[in-house]
Amino acid sequence: MTSLYQLLITVLAWLALPVILVALYDHFVLQADRPKTPEGEPTPGPTYVRVANLLLPFVIVGAVLRIGVSDVFGWAKQVAGPLAWLAAPVGLICALDSWIFAPRRLVARGPAAKDPPLLRALYALLPILVIAVIVRLISAESLDFSLVLLLLSLATGLVWLIDHLVFRKPRELALKAAGGAAPLQEPGTVDYARSFFPVAFVVLIVRAFIFEPFRIPSDSMMPTLLDGDFIVVSKYSYGLRLPVINTKFIDTGSPQRGDVMVFRYPPDPRVNYIKRLVGLPGDRIEVRDDHLVVNGEVIAQQPDGTFADGCYVGLRLSVEKLGEHTHQLMSCHSPRPLLSFRDLAFAGIQTPLPTCNRKQLALDRGGYLCEESGSDAAHDNGDHVFRFVAVDPGHFRMVSPNEDPPADSLNVVPPGYFIMIGDNRDNSADSRSWGLVPEENLVGKATRIWLNFDPQRPLGDFINWGRIGKGIE
Repeated sequence: MTSLYQLLITVLAWLALPVILVALYDHFVLQADRPKTPEGEPTPGPTYVRVANLLLPFVIVGAVLRIGVSDVFGWAKQVAGPLAWLAAPVGLICALDSWIFAPRRLVARGPAAKDPPLLRALYALLPILVIAVIVRLISAESLDFSLVLLLLSLATGLVWLIDHLVFRKPRELALKAAGGAAPLQEPGTVDYARSFFPVAFVVLIVRAFIFEPFRIPSDSMMPTLLDGDFIVVSKYSYGLRLPVINTKFIDTGSPQRGDVMVFRYPPDPRVNYIKRLVGLPGDRIEVRDDHLVVNGEVIAQQPDGTFADGCYVGLRLSVEKLGEHTHQLMSCHSPRPLLSFRDLAFAGIQTPLPTCNRKQLALDRGGYLCEESGSDAAHDNGDHVFRFVAVDPGHFRMVSPNEDPPADSLNVVPPGYFIMIGDNRDNSADSRSWGLVPEENLVGKATRIWLNFDPQRPLGDFINWGRIGKGIE
């Protein structure tokens, strides 16, 4: 089955170039000479053109899969950067032309009036620039999507409204004066605005108040969540907040110990993080030998075998019950951080490289090795005792492990703050390194995986079908 799938992808990839060339030749050359339908659209082309247009999306997908999704997306990000800056001026030029100058050309030259070559080029370029903006938004590591959706809703709504109130009537009069019998063609920019406005507005409302999608960007929550998992985040679990300003206006619930939650990263609130909530206001929290100690009680862990997926080798799997959540975690009981197979090879240590099937991790690290020998008498690498000191009324910072705690420091989580830790206890940047999460930074509760897609994995393994629909504990 796999070989047949790969053969199909290869055939489609080889067909991509001729099919794309035929489709482009038809669009820019042949369509101009074909008669129009009563609606003003070109009549269908020859059979080979119709076949090319039918195959076009399939050969593009085949070429992308054959080259590699991550490589293609990497090229797209590089190209999208400069192109995205052109979207606003080109869109403005097209809008002004379609509103003001196109009706004048219609009156002067009649229904057969054509746009100048430069404008035809800009109209053809506009969809590409819109795609570049979308790619730029998707690839941005720090971006307020609520603000983007709000601005997009306002911009497209205003374009649609202004056209309806101000410019549509003059276009109708111009067409009538020119003796045109064809239906009135809506300007391309207005058509884009009319199409985008309801989508952007509905997505803004759903994303702000009901559910928000989130992609897991790292290994810090393994084995609960994997890099490439796409999850649903409930926005109403901890209260409804106004988009952009994040002010809570309805209190619908409070965070519970053990919840997996998305929050705005305290050092840079433009970035969203996901971790497990382990410390509530008033709690005393420690991490000792990869065990949580909550208010003096060591949270028990039941051994559940060894984790080894080719990228991580030799880590312990355990089952932990935290609050109402029973979940797996992985850990390495060692005073050292996880060892990189690539670093071991550079150091001349003859350790066979694991079969890590994630391209970037395999190139950067080769994989991670847990080495626990000789560590019984030493402290664990992830050990931490949380203490806090007030920097001004209502604001606190974490006392560094290398810092002598001030006399007025607190050993309990301050009001309005939380402590977050990853389930991958030895490979997680969490509260142990950057401190407390304030209540106003909470985004929502992670509830379910709706897709797993990781282009770093080999062809045929991009999607892990078994994770789709899985609940998050």
